[in-house]
Amino acid sequence: MKAAPAPSRLRPRDTLRVASSGVRTRPLRAVLSALGIAVGIAAMVTVVGVSASSREQVNEQLRNLGTNLLTVSAGQTLAGGESKLPEDSVDMVARIGPVTTVSAIGTINDMSVYRNQHIPVEETNGLAVNAARTDLLDTVSGTLASGRWLDDALAKYPTVVLGANAAERLGITQTDGSVEVWLGDEWFTVVGILDPVPLAPELDSAAMIGWPVAADELGFDGSPTTIYERSDESAVEDVRVVLPATVNPANPEEVSVSRPSDALAAQAAADETLTTLLLALGGVALLVGGIGVANTMVIAVLERRSEIGLRRALGATRPHIRRQFLGESLLLAGLGGVGGAAMGGVATLAFATYRDWPPAMPLWVLGGAAAATIVVGAIAGAYPAARAARLPPTAALATI
Repeated sequence: MKAAPAPSRLRPRDTLRVASSGVRTRPLRAVLSALGIAVGIAAMVTVVGVSASSREQVNEQLRNLGTNLLTVSAGQTLAGGESKLPEDSVDMVARIGPVTTVSAIGTINDMSVYRNQHIPVEETNGLAVNAARTDLLDTVSGTLASGRWLDDALAKYPTVVLGANAAERLGITQTDGSVEVWLGDEWFTVVGILDPVPLAPELDSAAMIGWPVAADELGFDGSPTTIYERSDESAVEDVRVVLPATVNPANPEEVSVSRPSDALAAQAAADETLTTLLLALGGVALLVGGIGVANTMVIAVLERRSEIGLRRALGATRPHIRRQFLGESLLLAGLGGVGGAAMGGVATLAFATYRDWPPAMPLWVLGGAAAATIVVGAIAGAYPAARAARLPPTAALATI
């Protein structure tokens, strides 16, 4: 009695070879199908990568600038009016033990800066004029784009340092002592231009002059508008609690205290919300790509009925046919996933480099992209594979 023949087997490498041959015979259709998956994956990878790079930039800024800067400003009185900080409030804050440095600006009301005396008074460009203490730049971690900052000597004379936006609006780029601006019915020499100040953005659109010259020439009353102070990281919250009563013991409720780094952290949180929305859009693109793969596989089954019938007649079982077409679907989705991840990585790197951000790509993004392509490929190929497996060999061979 003869032994029964061994059952037909289709090893994984054979499945891969058969599936890849189906893809190679129709290269244009395969590329177009994979492209749909690639677009979805590239969108998701780029969104997450750009968002991660943006957050890393914020975190790097916070590490460089510090999170221990607090600002104190005048709030409102109980009657709803505008309160003022006492003239000696800066010295009072400096007496707090953990405080390491303190400085202030005082906005000079009804005062603007112009390129020359012929500019109409109402065309202020939204620029403020501030009296500034000489230790302001170090306190707010500001840097100079050009020129120099106010010192004890310059603060007594009509000299001015412009914020980044103020200099741009006035069209000033030189700080060699030859450029002057019209301020308070007299000329002030521009001695410096600041870089943007992330922790004190109000300085970007302002002209800073010395505290003494503001009092002598422009009638400044010496009352600070905003106080900036830094303290030990471990004592920030304790200092924050005592600042109102220290600055204005009589009316501490009229004092407002904030931490500028919280605004940067809020910006990162807002970016996360936007990322969620964009990820949803990337998911839609991925769904569209999956539908494209499913459509391609259904058409492939219809076009290859004779091939299916011939393989069945030669001994291929239904599971073999199912695995072949499911393998093709996974291969198409996998090619799209790899291509999409590569495109997303390149787009993230290019955008981060353009914005001068540190490129950041979480590892879970690449793992998620691979998982997404497997899921999409399996779902897209399930019905076509089952349909091909159910095709009777006699009916398939009849089409030859």
